[in-house]
Amino acid sequence: MHVLLTAGPTYEPLDPVRFIGNHSTGKMGYALAETFAAAGATVSLISGPTHLPDPTHPAIRTTRVQTAAEMYQAARAEAATADVWVFAAAVADYRPAEVAGHKIKKSGDTLTLELVKNVDIAFELGKTKRPEQFSVGFALETENEQVHALGKLQRKNFDLVVLNSLRDAGAGFRHDTNQITLLAADGSVTRFELKPKTAVAHDIVAAVLARLPHSHA
Repeated sequence: MHVLLTAGPTYEPLDPVRFIGNHSTGKMGYALAETFAAAGATVSLISGPTHLPDPTHPAIRTTRVQTAAEMYQAARAEAATADVWVFAAAVADYRPAEVAGHKIKKSGDTLTLELVKNVDIAFELGKTKRPEQFSVGFALETENEQVHALGKLQRKNFDLVVLNSLRDAGAGFRHDTNQITLLAADGSVTRFELKPKTAVAHDIVAAVLARLPHSHA
């Protein structure tokens, strides 16, 4: 079984020293990569900038990228041959319209930035998904969580969505723990208690393997 897995943040440059990013550490994605590999899968891990070392498991091949555009190109190169897609990265929705060639100097009391939309990696690849491929998305929400997550599932052709609510203490960015709800395309909803991210990874991988055609499992 070949798993394509995106992890971590993306950094969208403003100039040579500044970027737009987010607080994703990559811990959840890396834990998933290790867990899939331990279950016998070959993993193509496409990681945004993180402080984590590359996983050492021999079945994990790590590709490091910075921007959403680079992550899309790397993911697209692996998507056709992967049986399972897991989009665990926190990809920036927007990037600066122009990247300054030199450090932007301080002048005036305000600075206006024009941002343009980034490629939606899961949406674009979702258009190419074959029936035998299985796609897993992540939804980090703060309100109407299940409604938004189900919308994402349908829009991006996911088979399973891992919902994180930022209203749950200990869940989301910068934590070693996570609390998730799994929403499946068949309508089933499974809520888990707060757990270490390594244990959450086992729950997610078990849910994926249980739903795969037996030829993959």
